[in-house]
Amino acid sequence: MRPSEPVPPRVVVGVDGSPSSYTALRWADRYARTVGGVVEAVHVWDTPATGGWGGAPAMEPGFDLEQARERFAQSLSAVFPDGRPVGMRELLVEGDPSEALIRASQGAEILVVGRRGRGAFARAVLGSVSQRCAQHAACPVVVVRGEPDTKR
Repeated sequence: MRPSEPVPPRVVVGVDGSPSSYTALRWADRYARTVGGVVEAVHVWDTPATGGWGGAPAMEPGFDLEQARERFAQSLSAVFPDGRPVGMRELLVEGDPSEALIRASQGAEILVVGRRGRGAFARAVLGSVSQRCAQHAACPVVVVRGEPDTKR
């Protein structure tokens, strides 16, 4: 029997088309390269959403799978214009963003999410994906600010 090869660490990152998610994706890519891991980019689309979970423009009712797929591809191309990292996995999931990311965190090395920076009132009323992930994920969570960063 052949010994199984080690599984590379999964670095899960939420991507919603917002500047903070772009920063999170770049951070996740750098981290994955550091630990010999693989990036698992997760884009969650929620048809009845009234706004993006990381500051992205609102999706109108009737937002369909094809539109979500295109938005995800545009986000990945914006961050990696010369091509996606080798081995990067892309997951397109319908549902609540925080629940989908918490599920994706099972067995992951780390979960990376962007931070929109809403005020305390909006956070209390609407909840925060990054806050919910930090409280409930099955692995450590890194919350990155949406400030511009350099492409290193």
